[in-house]
Amino acid sequence: MPESNLQVLLRRRPKGAPVAEDFEVVETPPPVPQEGEVLVRHRFLSLDPYMRGRMSAAKSYAKPVDLGAVMEGAAVGEVVASRAAGFAPGDTVMNSFGWQRFAAVPAARLLRIDPAEAPLSASLGVLGMPGLTAWVGLEDIGQPKPGETVVVSAASGAVGQVVGQLAKLRGCRVVGIAGGAEKCRFVTEELGFDACVDHRGALDAQLEAVCPEGIDVYWENVGGAVQAAVFPRLRDFARMVMCGVIAQYNVVEGADSFGGPPGPNLGAVVRKRLRIQGFIVSDTGWPRYAAFRREMLGHIGAGRLRWREDVVPGLHRAPEAFIGLLEGRNFGKLVVAID
Repeated sequence: MPESNLQVLLRRRPKGAPVAEDFEVVETPPPVPQEGEVLVRHRFLSLDPYMRGRMSAAKSYAKPVDLGAVMEGAAVGEVVASRAAGFAPGDTVMNSFGWQRFAAVPAARLLRIDPAEAPLSASLGVLGMPGLTAWVGLEDIGQPKPGETVVVSAASGAVGQVVGQLAKLRGCRVVGIAGGAEKCRFVTEELGFDACVDHRGALDAQLEAVCPEGIDVYWENVGGAVQAAVFPRLRDFARMVMCGVIAQYNVVEGADSFGGPPGPNLGAVVRKRLRIQGFIVSDTGWPRYAAFRREMLGHIGAGRLRWREDVVPGLHRAPEAFIGLLEGRNFGKLVVAID
């Protein structure tokens, strides 16, 4: 194994959009596992929009990354040394110990996975936190019913592509929103959505054309102008699943938090009896992971579920890739191949 542990540290807190200088790439000796720990060599790292919040010192649902600390993130890899019962070298595991080649991880914080079930990187996407987020949000909040219209923003992304396919499997008509003709084609031709509109075009007119009778479930990944266009089209008793608002993550503290047109008139929530609910997958998702994985593997095995990954080679390129993620440059679930 390599003699050094390549790591990406948080050097400073961004003001607005992150830049390369906010990160620092260093090489350190590999950690030594203590009693009850295992040494994991990461193979793939997940890059996700929530990480922008961890870079900020603002109050949130989770502790921010300390300055000088390894950036937070989920990774999959192999056990190379173990001082914990139940784990041996060669085991394949998933953990959340960040942007680094090696991590010494308490055994209690490891999730064992079977690499024969699916490609290893899938456990960071369709079979990982993004997929679980889609599954939990639909089950608990969206509650789609056969025949309803479900609209998914960032439809070609890690969460959106799973949300739409699960909604189709539940008998819904599904409309995606994505950026650019290529992503829209992927959403309809590869993922099987009924339609997809390009948010770079005349979004109001496109939504009117594909959702003439309104929207029953809206999965929110974006916020900003996309949210403003969708909100007036929500039908009575519609559900709005607030998963993320990536268009607003780089808004400087103290500025207009909506980051776009004026916000919707929330009086419609009363008149239409809307349900608008945010959620964090860690609140209720991980205790249900086994049931989620069984269902998803069943869909994958039957050819009912597809996904796309955007794989970046080399951990040193993680900062550049993450900056691109917040700008919408990725296509599919963004992962880093560590070496």
